[in-house]
Amino acid sequence: MVNQIKMSNLKIVCTLMAILWFGNLFAGNGEVDSVQKLTKADFYQKIMNLEKNSREWKYSGSLPCIVDFYADWCGPCRQASPILEELAQKYKGQIVVYKVNTDQEKELSVAFHIETIPAFLWVPVKGKPTMSNGIASDKEETKAMFEKMIKEILLK
Repeated sequence: MVNQIKMSNLKIVCTLMAILWFGNLFAGNGEVDSVQKLTKADFYQKIMNLEKNSREWKYSGSLPCIVDFYADWCGPCRQASPILEELAQKYKGQIVVYKVNTDQEKELSVAFHIETIPAFLWVPVKGKPTMSNGIASDKEETKAMFEKMIKEILLK
């Protein structure tokens, strides 16, 4: 009898844990659906493995993407972040937006010759990526600049 109660309690706990996990997965905090942070390993899997393809660009993704090279201490990076989140939602299903913390992922920063931030890698599904850096003087101009890049490079 005691074993049956313990087993029943274990089933309840497991069920509750599964409900909480799936609830968090699908309700989300917006991060999974909008901007995704990348480590070097993530970059190699989702964007391009720089060790295997050091001479020729070969994008691994199925949707065009923006890679935002940023740092937490960078003011312009913090200004660009909500704009990129907004555009990630607006173009959901058409593009993916990623973030790479240059302080934590120094190898990627070196590989892409990141000297000033924010820097943005615009990656079409086919063709070579384009690098840009900096933001405009205000939110509206920055958003317009990003949308122009999305339309001219990623969705052409």
